[in-house]
Amino acid sequence: MSSFALPPPGQADPERRTWLLATGVAGGAAAVATAVPFVSSFAPSERARAMGAAVEVDISDIPLGSMKTVEWRGKPVWIMRRTPDMLAALQTDIADLADPDSRRDQQPEYARNATRSIEPEVFVAVGICTHLGCSPTRVPAGTANPSLPADWPGGFFCPCHGSTFDGAGRVFKNKPAPTNLEIPPHRFVSATRVLIGEGPSAA
Repeated sequence: MSSFALPPPGQADPERRTWLLATGVAGGAAAVATAVPFVSSFAPSERARAMGAAVEVDISDIPLGSMKTVEWRGKPVWIMRRTPDMLAALQTDIADLADPDSRRDQQPEYARNATRSIEPEVFVAVGICTHLGCSPTRVPAGTANPSLPADWPGGFFCPCHGSTFDGAGRVFKNKPAPTNLEIPPHRFVSATRVLIGEGPSAA
């Protein structure tokens, strides 16, 4: 026979009340724990917001013939100051390029030219190979790299699968990369500062 007995009418069972209270607290905590991640999932993180913002870069510290890399939208972006010799080399390899006139849309219209830039001296490009997303390396003219021809004019080489690009990011023929390197939207806010992520105003 069970020893359990109901409390007299009007008299609360202390153990039962304690059990109900503990259950309610635990359930409320679980609900809050579930709701907080759900609500916070609607709010983008600071990094996510920053990744979509334009990036202003000081280029006054880039010597001629050198480049720096910055991050924009999670991508590496190269900014290179080309020398007169580097610009002249862009005219020597036309016949070997897959898309020398940049007919494919890998750049804004204002960068659809022989130098693929706003100012010929300053080259801005996304440093990601258009084949499988590897990161090419800059290789100047006269390199002893056995993977490149002896008359290499200078440019970029992707060691992953051998794609090569000239000093304007134009891909050479018969390479795995299908298109030229991407040119991001950008504009000059002064003679020494470039804004990556926004193009020139239409005015």
